[in-house]
This record gives sequence, C-alpha cells and structure tokens, in this order.
Amino acid sequence: MAEQAVDTDGEPAASRKRQSPPAMPASPSSGHPPAAAPRAASGTPPGQRAPSATPAPDTVPGPARAREAREPQPAAARTPAQDGGVWSGATRAVLFAAAAAVGQGFAGRRRELLSLRADIDRAGLDTLAGRKAARSRVLLIAGRPGWGRTALAEELARRLADDYPDGMLSARLMTSAGDPVPTERTSRDLLGRLGVTAPPGADEDELSDTLRDTLDGKRVLLLLDDVAGAEQVDALLPDEPGCLVVAVSRGPLTGVPDVRPCTVGGLDVSAAVGLLAQYAGPTRITCDPVAAQSLVEECAGQPAALVLVGGWLAARPQASVADVVARLRELPPSAGEGDQGARPLARAFRLAYAALPPPAARMLRLLSLAPAGSADAHTASALAGCSVEDGEAALEGFAGYGMLRPREAGQYQVPGCLDPLLRELLRTVERPAEAELARARMLERTVRRLHACRLVTEPAGSPARKKLAEMPKWLRFPSSSAAADWLEARLPVLLEAARLAVETGELDTLARRLVAALTHALTAHRGAEGAAPELYGLHQLVLDVARRRDLPVERAAALLNLGDLDGRAGRVDQALDRYKGALEAARAAGDPYTTGRALESIGATYQELEDWHRAADWYGRALEPLLSRRDLPAGARLYARLATVHGYAGQWGEALRDWRAAAAACRRADDLPGYARALGGTARAQEQTGRPREALRTWAEAAAAARGCGDARLHAELSLHAADAMDRLGGDPAVARSLRRAAERIGAEDTGTSPRGNEGSRAHLRNQ
Repeated sequence: MAEQAVDTDGEPAASRKRQSPPAMPASPSSGHPPAAAPRAASGTPPGQRAPSATPAPDTVPGPARAREAREPQPAAARTPAQDGGVWSGATRAVLFAAAAAVGQGFAGRRRELLSLRADIDRAGLDTLAGRKAARSRVLLIAGRPGWGRTALAEELARRLADDYPDGMLSARLMTSAGDPVPTERTSRDLLGRLGVTAPPGADEDELSDTLRDTLDGKRVLLLLDDVAGAEQVDALLPDEPGCLVVAVSRGPLTGVPDVRPCTVGGLDVSAAVGLLAQYAGPTRITCDPVAAQSLVEECAGQPAALVLVGGWLAARPQASVADVVARLRELPPSAGEGDQGARPLARAFRLAYAALPPPAARMLRLLSLAPAGSADAHTASALAGCSVEDGEAALEGFAGYGMLRPREAGQYQVPGCLDPLLRELLRTVERPAEAELARARMLERTVRRLHACRLVTEPAGSPARKKLAEMPKWLRFPSSSAAADWLEARLPVLLEAARLAVETGELDTLARRLVAALTHALTAHRGAEGAAPELYGLHQLVLDVARRRDLPVERAAALLNLGDLDGRAGRVDQALDRYKGALEAARAAGDPYTTGRALESIGATYQELEDWHRAADWYGRALEPLLSRRDLPAGARLYARLATVHGYAGQWGEALRDWRAAAAACRRADDLPGYARALGGTARAQEQTGRPREALRTWAEAAAAARGCGDARLHAELSLHAADAMDRLGGDPAVARSLRRAAERIGAEDTGTSPRGNEGSRAHLRNQ
C-alpha cells in the first residue's frame, strides 16, 4: 500500500515573514551553540491532529486556490488556524523570543583541552626508543554519546586549525542505526574530499593504501567520530607523522599503538550552570542558585541533558529552575533508565518530548527515518506530509529546543545520542503502516528532486526543460550550477538513502526508481567517467534488488554495467565473470538485446586478453541474432570487430570477408563514416592477401568516401593511410602527394597538429 503512495506537494499556504533572532540554543550532545538562528514558525494548536499525507478537500476551485496560496495575506487577516505548522502560537512566540537571548561559546572542558594539546607534543614510544615516528599521533576522546565528546573533538580541531595547514577531514564511522560504516566507503569519501578519484570497485586495501599515499607529506587533521572499533582507525591511520588523528569512541581502542586517551565525564558545576544560563537567562539562575546546582546534579552534568532541559526552560519564561527540578524528580521510572549513565539524558528527553505539541512530536519521531540522520525542509515536509515552509519552521523549532543540530544552510542533524530514543518512540508509538508511508513519501520526494536536478542540465527549449517548468517551483533549481552544488552537498545522504531503501526491502519499486534517478543525475552533471565510482555502488544495489525480486533482465543489465566498469579498471577476469552471469540471466529472461550485448561484451573481453580465436567465436555468436533481426548498424559493428580479431590472428582471408560485409552493411544503413572506415580495413586486408592493385583502388575509394562524409579528422586519417599505401605499393606518386597534402592541411585546420601524431585514430581504425 505504501509503495503506491504519491508525494505530497506541500505548497505553502501563504508567504509568511518570520523574525530571526540573533542566536539559538546549543546542540544536544555538546554545549556548542549552533551557528544558524531560528525563525518564528507558524503553529498548529496543541491537541490538533497531525497533518495528513493527503490534503483535505477544498471547496475553492483548483486554479483559484493555487492563486490564493501564492498571494500573501495581511498578518491581521490570518488566524492561527490558517498558519498551520507544528507549533502553537503561544509556544512559537516564547520559544523564539527566548532563543534570541541565548549566548554563544564552548562550555567548559578547559582541563581536557589542555591535556589533549599536551599529548600532541609529548614524546611517543618510537621517540623514546630513538626511532622516528612511523605513523601519525592518535588522540582518543572516549565517553558515552551525549557527554560532549564530539563537541570536544570539534573544539580541539578548531583550535588546532592553524597547526595543520592542509586542512581537516572528518568522517563518522557508525551509521545512525548503530552499524559500523565500511572502511571502503569512508576511504572513498575522504579521497573525494582530497580531490582524488579512486577507481570504481576498488577494494578496502587498495583504497586505504591510496589514502595513505595521498596524505604522505601533508599536515592534515583527521577527525573520526563514532568509532566502533580499533580496526576502523588502523585502516585509516596515515603513515605521515605530520598528520594528527582525533578519534571519538565509547571505549578504548585496543590494538592502536601509542594512542593517547582522554575520558569525558560530566561538566563541572560552573560550566554546567553557565550552559543553563544561556537558555534560562542569568536572572533565573541568579535568583535561585541552589536550584540551579540541584538541576546540574539531577542531570549529572551531562551536556545533552542540560541542553534539553535548558530548551524546556527557554520556551517557558514563567517557569523557575525549581519547577524543572521538581518535574524531573516526579517523572516515573522507565525501562530504559536502569543504566545510570543513560538515565540523565533519558529523563531530560522525556520531559522535553512530553511538552511538544502532538504534530511536532510526530514529526520529531519521523525524523529518525531521515537517511544518515540528516534532514532538510524537503525531508521533514515529506515525512510529515506538510508544506515545505512548515517543515523548515519545524526544523528551526527543534533546533531551538536543542533537539537538532544545525549544519550548513538549511541542513540539520539528529544527534547520535537522541537517535536511539527517537527510533524506540517510532517503533512503539507510530503504526508500522504510517512509518512505511512516511518513508515512501520521503523517497518519492527525493526522486522528484533528482529528476529536477537532471532536467535542469538539458538545453533551453527542449522537451525536458518544458517538463521541468511544469514541476512545482519549490522542487526546481534556479540553474544547472545550483543543482550541481545541491547534488554534491547532499550526495553522501542520497547514497545512504539509496542503500537504506534497498537494505530495508519493503519499498523495492521506489528504491529502484531512486537508484535510477540518482544514476541519471550523477551522469548528467559529472559525465559517465566522473560518476563511475558512485555508479559502481549504485549498480550493485540494483543487482541486490534484482536478485531478491527475481528480475532477470535487471540482473543482466546490472551485471553488464558492473562488468564494463570492472573492465575499464583493469579487472578483466572479474569483468568476464560478470558478463557470463549477465548472459545467463538474459537468456533466462528471453531478452534478445541484453543477450546480444552480453555476447559482444564477452568477445570484447577475450579480445582484451588477446585470445583471438575465442573473441572471434563470441563475436560470431553475437552476430547471428543481429542478422536475423536485420539490425544493420549493429551488424556492421560486429562484422568490423570480427575482421579486427581475424586480422590479429593472421587470418587475413577471413578478415577481408568480414571487412567487405561491414562495408556493405554500412552502405545499406547509410552510415558514411562507418563505410569509409570499413573500406580502409578492406584495403589493409587486401594488402595482406597479396592484392596490391585492388588495395590501391580500395584505398582511393576509402579516401573519397571519407571526403564526402563530413568528418574532417577521418578524411585526414584515411587520406594519409592511402598516401602511404600508394608509396608502398607503387601507386601514382602525384596522387600520393596530393592525398598527403590534403591530409596535412585538414589535420592542421582541425587539430593544429599533423595527423601522423594521432596514434589513437590509427588504433581506432584497426578495431572497427
């Protein structure tokens, strides 16, 4: 049912002006305040039902309603009910008014920062033994999620930025679901940010070695967050002593030599009270310092818990610090509070979550479905089935509450410490069908955005651009460069969305559409070669779905694409295995086109391996069905390939027959360039079979055909070959000189160089 769901357009009900306060609360897992400021969000009164995935029917006609939606209404003419959204009017006003007074700055951790700085310069085991350091120094920040370990690592990296002029690289080594990220994926991502394109399909060891070679001689700070085990760090550890690795993990990294650990606990009382003051304001803290200290003790000094409690206070200016202490103590114990280390955050989250309006609480639960925990207005809008503007306002409100961490413009991150709590709420509160429907809406919205991203690259006035103009304005991109920037910025999240959609296995139709849309968008903006590393992984996802759903045609197509990429990367044996698997799947499906392509690809692989007899055999098998279907262009191509391998094998009689057949097929197909090339191959075969007069005549015909096809480069190439043949075979010297002058003149006009320097063209002629 959910697989057939359509995307909710989410057209904004009206243009709303929202006042942006200068700052906003800190992120939940640190004490680090975000850089972006929230804007006042429109709201739905508490108790009102969450927005439905299907808009309610309206009595106003469609075009009139659309015009009314685009025309801004005066503020006095709009009621709270017209505003919609997920926040009530009262909550919206106090939340963002309080957020405007929040200060900025890193909270506490002075002792930890000094210790980490000292560990950088401290002598290691190699230095004490009189040896030069073999690898980079590793600093470990250990602690539970929510205790500020990531914020401490980021603050340390910020303070060390001047010491590492080649920049900082960061990677998260654990997914939002708690699974370790494969090292191959992390290495490829880091190489991409270093400007190095790794070969598609390269394995983990090759990518790790490439990363180490790239970092050799550089001074780079590598921040590895959410490390699951020592093997992840060891695989990424640079061999350059000038680099520094800062790893964030729950526990020790046994197996990494000479690691310098720093265990993170709760904030000291003064830093924790200062963090609360950023939210509640200094007046409430000053009026009741004893209650403030009690609140810090209740939260065990945990930054994430303090941020959530501070967000609750920020939205309630009338509440005192003693009130929130009393509310925390009144909370009944829950099943997840048996672990004393997780208890402060769990209780603070329960308090903050219970205060949310029902629509906001539902959207927050659904944000745990966001791929890689990263959400923007479109993601929130699609998950909750509301407008894009209301989705944006909701994200800003959650950031104001301290429940989301703002990233770059318009992007928000679900903190890792809150993700398990949200997933548990989604499992226990939301019906599975509703969660699946929300995921389907999100995937559908992503597919439409990718379609718009691809269509904007088409020429103006083309049918594709006309189709783009018919899409809603909030889905379109202003320019091709803007679409490319969005694609590159969101690419890790898009790839993660495709992986999750395939791994889940519940929405395979949408997963296939998403992979196809992402493949087309990447190819349109990067080209086939530039997108090859990402396309390799996407074709593997298609193969996984095809095997699970028993789709032989798609399995064959995915294997063919993977085989092509393997062949280009030099993995010829692996490419041959994939082509043979594709042939088996294509024959099972009875698809003649895919079968022919697989047969031809196998022949080309044997040709690459210089096994001429097997190559000719497979080319012959591919040729038979083409002749039965009278596919002249494809038949001409196969005849030329057969002639090429026969020539390599020294079977010039067979090569001459195939070149003549290729020339005849090109002539019937009205392919003048192909006809000229086939004549050139025929003349070469005639020379080798001892027919010089026929060869001279055929070379002249080839040069004349090339002159009439309009391809200047081909004309110059064949004219030069014909002139050389005239000299070898005793032809008319005047004709040879005329052909050579014409070749050199055309070559100079076309490329600025003599055609003799174009060795690639000569090889191209042999392989037709």
